[in-house]
Amino acid sequence: MLKIVLPTLLLTPSALLLKPCTLFPILISYSLLIALLSLMLLNTPMILDSMNTSTLLSSDPISAPLITLSCWLLPLMIIASQNHLNPEPTSRKRLFLASLTTLQTTLILTFSASDLIFFYILFETTLIPTLIIITRWGNQAERLQAGIYFLFYTLSSSLPLLIALLYLFNIYMNTSMKIIILQPDPHFTQSCPMLWFACLLAFMVKLPLYGLHLWLPKAHVEAPIAGSMVLAAILLKLGGYGFMRVSTMLHPHPQTLLYPLMVLALWGILMTSSICLRQTDLKALIAYSSVSHMGLVAAAILMQTPWALSGAMILMIAHGLTSSALFSLANTNYERTHTRTLLLIRGLQMALPLMTSAWLLINMTNMAMPPSINFMGELLIITALFNWSSFTIILTGIGTLITASYTLYMFLMTQRGSISTQFHLLQPTHTREHLLMMFHLLPLGLLILKPALASGLFS
Repeated sequence: MLKIVLPTLLLTPSALLLKPCTLFPILISYSLLIALLSLMLLNTPMILDSMNTSTLLSSDPISAPLITLSCWLLPLMIIASQNHLNPEPTSRKRLFLASLTTLQTTLILTFSASDLIFFYILFETTLIPTLIIITRWGNQAERLQAGIYFLFYTLSSSLPLLIALLYLFNIYMNTSMKIIILQPDPHFTQSCPMLWFACLLAFMVKLPLYGLHLWLPKAHVEAPIAGSMVLAAILLKLGGYGFMRVSTMLHPHPQTLLYPLMVLALWGILMTSSICLRQTDLKALIAYSSVSHMGLVAAAILMQTPWALSGAMILMIAHGLTSSALFSLANTNYERTHTRTLLLIRGLQMALPLMTSAWLLINMTNMAMPPSINFMGELLIITALFNWSSFTIILTGIGTLITASYTLYMFLMTQRGSISTQFHLLQPTHTREHLLMMFHLLPLGLLILKPALASGLFS
């Protein structure tokens, strides 16, 4: 683990000390090297349960794909932010890149933490650089309100988690994830359903579960492009990862709380998908689509079956790459038109024909067209849900239909029709933007060949 954590940690002083002319090329090159190095974690010889184990850090088939996704996203965030940072003075560029690399380090440590208290500390630490990125580099004045929403939703939900973890430490006399799983108490969660709820509330907000999601669209819309990418691709998965880790330890789930949460997750898929159909803001549409996909992940994790957990892992990785690519595409439009209103940015196929190909491919993966990795994850989850209750096929079926509808709506609104008369000359797409799309589409395509790399090896 240290061969990935230490080079990532050293990127922060590099961002503060490098010469301005070499700042972006060197940081992008080194972060790409770290991303390639992190691919080694996906190699699990003899299907070992965990590797690189120490007192506080370890990696296993659940955390390895998420660590690799985090490492892969850092160079993409830096590439996407170049145009946004051009008018900024060098000091602000350095601070922005240092915030990104600090966030990256804390995310890698969070995914590799093997102790619950250590995991909680790192889980909350990720809040600080994210808040700095949203409030300091956001586009509009509402970014401060978005930051307050993000801060208070996260902090108020994580306080019950801290109390629950201290209570668990008092019972088991340790908070190691591996040891607690080895000494389960089946009467524990049944007799204390509110303790189970307290353990999972912070992750439900971060995921986010429908009803606890109001901070997400605000944060996405006001954040700069790097903030939107890391929020959608990694920070939501942090909620899913914590949900998966802690709910496994507190098995069996109390039925009095399990059913309402399952209904909320499935109903949330329909509600947020329907909201997407009437959105006028492109970034808000992509943000609400994230809530819809994460509803499927929440339902899968609550079921605790091998197929459901494998599907949840695959969908988290696939959605991380897809949503990040969608925000990057929305940003390429915004940099040229300076608006996110769908009615105004129509007809871009005529001006940016090559970028339309990327729009088409990413939209097809977003609506889970076979043989995409998104399709594999959704198929596993929907099958597991149908096995759990045949009634769920109605909700998931309608949800899939609405997802396809708003994805096609987004594609047609942005690409087809005639260009608005207020845009006389639009810049052509740059090599940097095509490279960014290629780095998103390459892992999505390669994972089709071996989905087991992202499945967490539950089956």
